[in-house]
Amino acid sequence: MRSHPAWFRLMAVAFLASLLTPHSGKAQLDDSAPIQTAGVRPALLRDVGLDQRLGDSIPLDLILRDEHGQPVALRQLFGEKPVILTLVYYQCPMLCTEVLNGLLRSAKELPLEVGKDFSIVTVSIDPSERPVLAEVKHELYTGLYGRLGASRGWHFLTGDEAQIKALAQAVGFRYAYDPSTGQFAHPSGIMLLTPAGKLARYFYGISYPARDLRLGLVEASEEKIGSPVDHILLYCYHYDAATGTYGLLISRVIKAAAALTVLSLALVIAILFRRENYGLPRGSSRI
Repeated sequence: MRSHPAWFRLMAVAFLASLLTPHSGKAQLDDSAPIQTAGVRPALLRDVGLDQRLGDSIPLDLILRDEHGQPVALRQLFGEKPVILTLVYYQCPMLCTEVLNGLLRSAKELPLEVGKDFSIVTVSIDPSERPVLAEVKHELYTGLYGRLGASRGWHFLTGDEAQIKALAQAVGFRYAYDPSTGQFAHPSGIMLLTPAGKLARYFYGISYPARDLRLGLVEASEEKIGSPVDHILLYCYHYDAATGTYGLLISRVIKAAAALTVLSLALVIAILFRRENYGLPRGSSRI
C-alpha cells in the first residue's frame, strides 16, 4: 500500500479536526456575550407578532412589482374576489416555505379555485429580493397547485422597504431583521381580505383547515361565492378571532331546534283547534 507524505497526513488530520470543532465566526462563543436563559424570549423576537386589524383597509395605492418585474398597484389585484394575503420572503430557510406549503395544501382541498373564486397575493418582506425570485416561486406554486387560472390568480410580489413596511403595518404584521444572520424574524399566518381590501379574517400558524378557509372566503366575499350549503354553514359556525378558526355555534343550533319545536307545536295546536271548530271526531276526516 502506497504511503502518503507526512505533511499530507498532518493536513488531513487538521482538516478533520476543523470539521469536528465548532469554531465558525458567527457561532463562536464569546465569554462576554449574554447567555440565553430558558423560557426567556430573545430580544429580537419581542417586537415580532401578528396583530389583528379586523375591518381595517389596506393601502391599495401601494406600488409593488409583480413576478415579471412590472409595477403593479395593489388596487389592481382587488375589486372582484376575496384575497388571501401572505407576507413571507423568498429566501427564507424554513418558516415561510411552511406557510406557503400549508396554504397550498388547503387550497388544493377547496372546491373553490384560485383565479376563479379568490386570489392569493404573496409579498416578500425583504426589499433586497428581486422579481426573479418571485418568478421562481410563482412557477413552483402555481405548478404544484395544478389548476387552470392559478398563474393569473396567485401573485408573487416584491417591493421597496417603504411600501413593504406600510403594508405590514396596515395588517399588523410585525417583523424584525437580524443582521448577524441576514434573516428576518417574523410571525406565521395568513390574512383574508374582502374584494374592497378590508381585513376580514386571520389564520395563524402553518396549517389552515380547508373548512375554515372555505367559510372564511365565502364570508369575505359577502357570500358571492360558494354553494348554498356554504351559506347555511356560516349561520352554524362562529369565527373565533383568538384562535383564527371556525367552531360550531351551539347556541344557534339550539335556537334553531327550539324554533322548529315551537313551530311543530303550533301546527299541532292549529290542527286540533280546527277539528274542534268543525266538530270532527279524532281520527275522522271531512269530505
